[in-house]
Amino acid sequence: MRFVFVFITVFLLLSSIPSLMADESEKSVAEPGTGSEDDAAVHIVYVERPEGEPEAFHIRTLASVVGSEDAAKEALIYHYTHAASGFSAKLTPRQVSELSQKPGVLQVVPSRTVELHSGHAATAYRLDVV
Repeated sequence: MRFVFVFITVFLLLSSIPSLMADESEKSVAEPGTGSEDDAAVHIVYVERPEGEPEAFHIRTLASVVGSEDAAKEALIYHYTHAASGFSAKLTPRQVSELSQKPGVLQVVPSRTVELHSGHAATAYRLDVV
């Protein structure tokens, strides 16, 4: 039971952090030919765990679809290196499509915020004290 609780907690944290950070960040990722900034949304990109420096791999992978390493650094929101391997970035639909085809990219999913509804079950399982 404890493992399930830890797994759910980690999943919720990983799912919500990029959205929270995106609200604070007004980074522009619009590049010629990649769609407008209005089309861009925060996505979580899961990748195979790279050998060497994960952050450098994330930037190189992202740069291949946004046009340059500088644009990749601007688009990048967060690096995931512990519980999962990947990063979150603000991407247009076209960039999502291109990134999904890159070697080492396992999945690209829209970031979303999940609200927990506490009720009797939360109290019964002592989830209210976390």
